[in-house]
Amino acid sequence: MDNKELGFNSLLVHAGGAEDGMHSAITPIYQTSTFTFENADHGAACFVGEESGYIYTRLGNPTITDLEKTLALLEKGYGGIATASGMGAVSTIYAGLLGAGLHMIGHEAVYGSSRLIAETIFKRFGVESDWIDTSDLESVEKHIRPNTRLIFLETPANPTMTIVDIAAICRMAHDRNIKVCVDNTFCSPYLQNPLELGADVVLHSLTKFINGHADAVGGMIVTKNEADYKALRNVMTNMGPNMDPHQAWLIRRGLKTLALRMERAQANAIKVAEFLENHPKVEWVKYPGLKSHPQYELGRKQMRGPGAMISFEVKGGLPAGKIVMDNVKLALLAVSLGGIETLIQHPASMTHSKMSPEARHQAGITDGLIRLSIGIEEVEDIITDLSQALDLI
Repeated sequence: MDNKELGFNSLLVHAGGAEDGMHSAITPIYQTSTFTFENADHGAACFVGEESGYIYTRLGNPTITDLEKTLALLEKGYGGIATASGMGAVSTIYAGLLGAGLHMIGHEAVYGSSRLIAETIFKRFGVESDWIDTSDLESVEKHIRPNTRLIFLETPANPTMTIVDIAAICRMAHDRNIKVCVDNTFCSPYLQNPLELGADVVLHSLTKFINGHADAVGGMIVTKNEADYKALRNVMTNMGPNMDPHQAWLIRRGLKTLALRMERAQANAIKVAEFLENHPKVEWVKYPGLKSHPQYELGRKQMRGPGAMISFEVKGGLPAGKIVMDNVKLALLAVSLGGIETLIQHPASMTHSKMSPEARHQAGITDGLIRLSIGIEEVEDIITDLSQALDLI
């Protein structure tokens, strides 16, 4: 069967695949820095693109190509570009789509470093940026300038869980020749396909749900069209944030169970969110699967499920939150997300600490906000763990 005819789980298992003539059931690790040519003419033809073939792992490698092809199929895009980290993907997109004198709009609450490098490193090279609540369409339209070339979204946003109307933003942007990029890390392609909603580029921190085992770091860019693919791939191969073959193999192995893990973690998250929302010591809960979420209906429209990420605040603010984080016994106090284990962390002092207090306040990242990444443990054990920690407040 053609890959495009396969269902999601079948693609997870069978998509990609490097043909090496050895009939391996899975793509091997091509742990090599360089590749030999049949002759001088073949080498020259590979370099100018007249013949297919691998040259050097920074430029391409069969193990990495396997992962790139699979993610492109899952995201229903033209092609994938693997990077050494999620921030490698973000940096490649900024460098490929922006330049001196150009402007970007980003959601105010995104992964801290995605905002930080725009406001510091890329600012030094003449790139301007505004970070706003992109769920407010009127605000987005008001901030668009003649030199705006990119709108950078993260939906649900990290860590506020704000949901942005991707299709509406894309219609607004494309009328003005502006590209839209969506960080789809929180959802994975199992729950959301931004390219189908109109986005031009989607990116992932593969470290999270796609790999799912907290043992590899990686990033992925998937473009809707060939022109953006070639432009961004050229940036990546020349700047060099390329993925390692062994890293790609680990992530491809983890990807095979994405749907199974997401379903289990999501089912757990729904029950945990309901427990927290009804707990007397919890001030509020932000989770797309709760009807109390401000964009609950939008989430149901553009996502196939609410996911496994929860943000909440306990009564008593940060001091009370510290008691919870310091006393959980099953959940791990650690950054990152999307693994098989439940993780708990404090964005204001950890993942978003480089943002100014004013920027955090504007984005809704309160000092008392706690972020949970729900794993695949027994949900009763997760709830019992949170309950005993909350009881200590």
